Amino acid sequence: MDKAIIRKISSKDREIVIDMMRRFYNSPALITNGSEEIFANNVDACLSNSPYIEGFVFVVLDKVVGYGMLAKSFSTEFGGECIWIEDIYIESEYRGGGIGSNFIKYVKKKYPDKILRLEAESDNVKALNTYKKNGFKELPYMEMVLTRN
Repeated sequence: MDKAIIRKISSKDREIVIDMMRRFYNSPALITNGSEEIFANNVDACLSNSPYIEGFVFVVLDKVVGYGMLAKSFSTEFGGECIWIEDIYIESEYRGGGIGSNFIKYVKKKYPDKILRLEAESDNVKALNTYKKNGFKELPYMEMVLTRN
């Protein structure tokens, strides 16, 4: 497989990334289904150079085959700035070719002094193996959320 190029999301990627988000958020990889408003808000925040979120696409032979999004925060638990790998989505025919691992390496290189965190469904064995292979360790937390809707 040709190596994927990782680059920032641009306005020309907006619709293809939103379409990928629809599939990703309706897959077993996530508990929530998202919404059209959430997908648009996420991509638009990436395009507006928000200080809180960055979006990337994975491109093979000029075709966008996936995307990733990072959110920035501070962890009082670990005492430092934190980069959350919020989304990693790769089209099914490109999975298993190292794109996810390459994105994690890209993030580690871009943010060498930051704490990296992510969430994963316990059933998503392939993703968990990728994350563990890249140095992530499981935290025994139950996460809770209070949404604004």
